[in-house]
Amino acid sequence: MKLRNILMLGLPAIVLWVAGIFVLGIFLIKWFWMWTVPGLFPGAVATGLVAAKISWWTALKLSVLVALLAAITNISKS
Repeated sequence: MKLRNILMLGLPAIVLWVAGIFVLGIFLIKWFWMWTVPGLFPGAVATGLVAAKISWWTALKLSVLVALLAAITNISKS
């Protein structure tokens, strides 16, 4: 979806759209972490170097980081 099409939706729609993306990102990151990290790094989880589960706050921070990296990638393409 192009930026001008999003801007035509109006500000409340944009805020809801961005918030929805972040919430979806938080759930995906928590799910990915819970299923992938203990499977790939069982020794690190057993010794306590890597957490087997992450908090909602950490998932939010990772979601923001992923969104920023995606935005930077998108900006650098155009």
